[in-house]
Amino acid sequence: MSKAEEVQGGGVLINCPGCGMYHALNVDPKNGRPCWEFNNDYDKPTFKPSLLVRWPINDEAKSKGVCHSFITDGNIQFLSDCTHDKAGMTLPLNEVD
Repeated sequence: MSKAEEVQGGGVLINCPGCGMYHALNVDPKNGRPCWEFNNDYDKPTFKPSLLVRWPINDEAKSKGVCHSFITDGNIQFLSDCTHDKAGMTLPLNEVD
């Protein structure tokens, strides 16, 4: 198993240990924006710039969950604006199942 997996359409999938969700990052500029630089290492992936994911927490969508991170050499550094309990931590990426 690796920490990143190529997906159809020019994307790369990661399994986030912070919010517990899979994130797909577009790495093909032909697909438009947003688009991340990727080092093409599926065992120790690096993406630039940072990844910011927001999602509704409740049915009214008045509050949002936030997962904001830098991914470097297979590790994910969670920034302080994350709403999950891993904010401020750096952890290895989970393997993609």
